[in-house]
Amino acid sequence: MERRVTKKHLLDFLHFALILGAAMAISFVLARVNDDNNPFAMAVFLLAVALVARVTSGYFWGIAASVAATFCVNYFFSYPFWAFDVTYPGYPLTMTVMLVVSVLISTLTTQIKRQEQLKLEVDREKMHANLLRAIAHDIRTPLSSILGASSALQEQQLSEEAQASLIEGIHRDARWLVRVTENLLSVTRFSGSEVKLKKEDEVLEEIIGSAILKYHQTPGTLPVKVETPEDILLVPADGVLLEQVLINLFDNVSAHAEGASQIWLHVASADERVVVSVEDDGKGIPAAQLPHILDGTMQQTSRLRSDDRRSMGIGLSVCRSIIRAHGGELRADRSHHGGAAFSFDLPIKDLPVRDLPVRDLSIKEENNGG
Repeated sequence: MERRVTKKHLLDFLHFALILGAAMAISFVLARVNDDNNPFAMAVFLLAVALVARVTSGYFWGIAASVAATFCVNYFFSYPFWAFDVTYPGYPLTMTVMLVVSVLISTLTTQIKRQEQLKLEVDREKMHANLLRAIAHDIRTPLSSILGASSALQEQQLSEEAQASLIEGIHRDARWLVRVTENLLSVTRFSGSEVKLKKEDEVLEEIIGSAILKYHQTPGTLPVKVETPEDILLVPADGVLLEQVLINLFDNVSAHAEGASQIWLHVASADERVVVSVEDDGKGIPAAQLPHILDGTMQQTSRLRSDDRRSMGIGLSVCRSIIRAHGGELRADRSHHGGAAFSFDLPIKDLPVRDLPVRDLSIKEENNGG
C-alpha cells in the first residue's frame, strides 16, 4: 500500500512539474514575441492550474499550482522582471485576484472530477445491484427444476423414457447455470477502475466460428448465417471474453426473440474499426425498451421465446462491460431482417479497409432445434 501511495504521489508531482514547466516555456516564448510585460502569462498559468487540478488527485497539487503560478507571473513576467515585487502600483490587487481565481479554478475542477468519479461508482453499484437481481432470477428456477427432477428420479419408479427426459432437463439446466456462472465471473473483472485485459491479436473469424459451435451445443438453438469480408480481420482482444459476448448475444435471441427462425451475424470494417452485428427475424424490441435494454433495468413484461427461466439483464450487461473494456460500445436497435439487432465495434490492426465479396460461413446442424 505504501508503494502504491508513493508511486501515485510521484506521478502527481511529475504532472505538476511538466504542466507548470510547459506554461513557463509558452509564456517565455510569448514574452519574447511581445517584447513587453507578457499579457498572456496570467491566462496561460490559469489554464495550467486547471490542468494540474484535473490530472492530479486531491486538492494539494491544484492549490500548490495556484501559488506557484502567482509567483511565476510576478517574478518572471511582470515588471520589474526577475524580481518578486508586490509594491508596484496595482500589483497587490492583481496578484491577490489571480491567486484567488486560480485557487477557485483548482477547487472547482477537483470537485467536478470527484463528482464524475462518484457518478461512476454509483453506476457501478447500480450495475451490481441489477446483476444480483438477475442472478437471483436466473439461478432460482433452474435449481428448483434440478432439485425436483433429481427428487423424482430418487423417489419414484419411472419409465426409461421419463428418466431420460428428466436427465435431459437436468443437463440443460446445469449447462445454463454454468453459463450464468461464467457471466458472473466475467463481470467481476470489470468492477474495478484498473481493469487490464490480456489482449492478443485474434482472428475475428476464428472467434466467431468457435462461438457458433459452442452455441449449437445447447438444444433449441437457431441456425446462424455469417457474412464477413474476405480479408482476415485481426482484433486486439481477449478472445475468450469476446467469444462469450457472441454466445450471450446468440442465447439472447434463442431466449427472447419471439418468432425468430434465423440469426444473422454481419461483419463490416471501416475507418480502422470492425462492426459486428447479431440480428434476427423475430418481432424485435419495442422502441420504448431500447434505451433500457442494455443497462439491466428493463422489466420483463412478456413470456420468453423458449422458456421463462432466463432474464436478459445479466448477459447483456456483461456483454456491454466486455465491449467497453475493449474500447468499443454495444448498441441495440431494430434489424432490417425484421427483428432485433445488437451491434458493437472494435479496433482492427493494420489491415486494408475495403468492401469485399461476402462468404457464407453459415453453420447449421441437424439437431440444433432450428
